[in-house]
Amino acid sequence: MYKAGELILGIGRALDRGSSAVRRVLESTGGISPPIRRRSPKVLSFVERQEISRGIAAGQGIRAIARGLNRAPCTVSQEVRRHGGRGSYRAAKADSEAWDSARRPKLCLLSKSHQLQQLVAGKLKEDWAPQQIAGWLKTEYPKNPYLWVSHETIYRSLFVRARGALKREMIGHLRSKRRIRRSRHATFRGEGRGEIADAVSIRQRLAEIEDRAIPGRWEGDLLPMCWLRCRLLLN
Repeated sequence: MYKAGELILGIGRALDRGSSAVRRVLESTGGISPPIRRRSPKVLSFVERQEISRGIAAGQGIRAIARGLNRAPCTVSQEVRRHGGRGSYRAAKADSEAWDSARRPKLCLLSKSHQLQQLVAGKLKEDWAPQQIAGWLKTEYPKNPYLWVSHETIYRSLFVRARGALKREMIGHLRSKRRIRRSRHATFRGEGRGEIADAVSIRQRLAEIEDRAIPGRWEGDLLPMCWLRCRLLLN
């Protein structure tokens, strides 16, 4: 919802939660929606683990179970050994443990290169924008792509706490001074900013205003008089 441009207050109302709770969730990810986790087709699925559990219960050997799954025997053997052995293997528990152990934080580009980290941090301290830094790196090191980084990577390293490649105080050098990323789809439309409350369009003027027969409806005629009086006072 935040990525689609919804305001924090609106998200809280839609989810029946307080805006402070919504903000805490957004701040933990820097306002950037985390990628959706997907199971790799190379790893064992839950259905395959159920077949392994049934094969063990039926007294089948590892090779027979692997042949039925069209998997290598070593794959099935490692799976059973890793999750309790033949006597304690359970499909649901094994699948849950495998899913949790696969959640390994991937190092970002800035975390891998200390030199690149120092270059980016130095330019941020000089109040350079991430777009400027990304362009400068390509110009300064044209033959060393290992020292190139996109502006999006710099923003993510600043806003996402888990990355830790750049210190959080570097956010203060950004021009926006925000602590979370703002959605590119977000607008202030409907918030009343820059708008006159209960404004009436000039097209909805009463007919009596047009003939100027009633005193107090002569605002158009008074403007030149006010302008002339101001000029005389200034002179």
